Amino acid sequence: MTNIDQIDARILRAVQANNRLTSDELAAEVNLSSTAVQRRLKRLRGEGVIQADVAVIDPKAVGRHISMFVLVSLERERADIVDRFKKSIRTTPEVMNGYYVTGESDFALVVTARDMEDYEKFTRRFFYENPDIKGFKTMVIMDRVKVGFSIPVGVADDPG
Repeated sequence: MTNIDQIDARILRAVQANNRLTSDELAAEVNLSSTAVQRRLKRLRGEGVIQADVAVIDPKAVGRHISMFVLVSLERERADIVDRFKKSIRTTPEVMNGYYVTGESDFALVVTARDMEDYEKFTRRFFYENPDIKGFKTMVIMDRVKVGFSIPVGVADDPG
């Protein structure tokens, strides 16, 4: 586990809110030099604390008008089947997020499509043609209330 101090926590909160801050802007926000901030960011990226710098895109703006939560159950929960399905999730662009979960289903996915016809084509290709899939349940997302990847970051003595 990486040791996150108060300054790291402040940097992480700042870049989660806006990853386009310049080193100078970030330095002013956390009260460090620009060089010190760059060193810390490099370390946080190198240690895998910061996994990616991404842009959150409005799906409708790029023609993806519907999104769904899809709960997937596998025929059997064997390691090779689970690994194969994880790989298919990672390589399928329509799957925005994929989680291996406990409970009634084996996986929870967030899937996007242009319309219901597009989603039906996706289900035929991704679920029905996969013999490892026992079943799936779809919930259409009516409204995107909150979206993001921000994680609360702090240390015990930094209420942040």
